[in-house]
Amino acid sequence: MRPMLDDLELPQVQEIRTHDLRALAEHKPPGMSGSFLQNLGRRPTTLLLWGVASGPEARGFLTQLEDKFRAALPVPFTADIVNEAGIEKVRIANLQLDELAGKPERFAYVLTLREHLEPAEAEDTSFVDDELLGDATGLIDELVDGLDIGLDFATGLEQFVAPLTDLLAQLQAFNQGSNP
Repeated sequence: MRPMLDDLELPQVQEIRTHDLRALAEHKPPGMSGSFLQNLGRRPTTLLLWGVASGPEARGFLTQLEDKFRAALPVPFTADIVNEAGIEKVRIANLQLDELAGKPERFAYVLTLREHLEPAEAEDTSFVDDELLGDATGLIDELVDGLDIGLDFATGLEQFVAPLTDLLAQLQAFNQGSNP
């Protein structure tokens, strides 16, 4: 199976490397020696892939690859090494293109791909009391209304800038006069 990025076949792939990290949180309970580790799952897998594109179709391939990079959308990625890892979609995090000397229309490309993980779905709120949920929603609406009033308050302070500036100048002059 040749590596594919969306509908684009990646020519002459030289190497694919994967990098995985597990997220662990250490908790130290008060009054106890030792600690507990909490497994927070894994971070998105990073893939580093490099290859060579050559021939008359190389420039067209590089243009398509750069268009996918600039679009910054998650795209399907298939390769033997990632089939078992369960990676379905990736984003192109970095793209490097180099023209190789010695042979016309020969380019090296390096891709850094990051696994795209869909955001978690909102928690099920069916177990929350409807009255309590209504109260919470009302409080948030009042908070938003309060933020609108805060803008009026901030702009209303402008009238005090000139008198307070004059007062500050007078206090500084008094302080300099009392300290020889």
